[in-house]
Amino acid sequence: MVRLNLKLTASNETVSYNHLHRLTGFLHHRVGENELHDDLSLYSFGWLEGGQGAEDGDGLAFPLEIKEQEAPAFNGSHRFKTDGAPVIARRYREDGSREYLLSGEHPEAAAAVMTRVLRRKLAAAGYGEEHTESVAVQFDEMYSHARDKVATVKGTDHKGSICPVVVEGTPEAVQFAWTVGAGELTGSGFGALK
Repeated sequence: MVRLNLKLTASNETVSYNHLHRLTGFLHHRVGENELHDDLSLYSFGWLEGGQGAEDGDGLAFPLEIKEQEAPAFNGSHRFKTDGAPVIARRYREDGSREYLLSGEHPEAAAAVMTRVLRRKLAAAGYGEEHTESVAVQFDEMYSHARDKVATVKGTDHKGSICPVVVEGTPEAVQFAWTVGAGELTGSGFGALK
């Protein structure tokens, strides 16, 4: 598992506030042809940080370095903050539509979805049952500043929670969560953990 930190150079173009689909496209373009694009994302990426409001008020401007970030050692439980992007958890309704499960409204259902997703990712990455069966993810219900956030990707609004998550399991499973993120749509810029 690898975690990279990117430092961006200044650009002549401003970056739109709704930049997630462009960032996703850029990352997939750099990775090249692969079968990962529409599959289970065994990675996550955070939102761009450190930008200044552009002079025209239309987006962000940024002040190229790529540096591998060493994975910290985790114990069997860790509370992660998000990188500012919402954590997405959804379930199907009877009519086939999807319901967004927010930290303050459906914490148990959201925990079940986040746990199921992380277990699937662990299994897909080759981790055995001692890791997949013992891991659990939930929103930190003691956090009093949780809020909802809507982010738009290619015209679709996604609603999630800005709230720390608690991951419990083997140290390897907790470290894996730190790398791949929490919840759904981690390959589209949601659920990155720090």
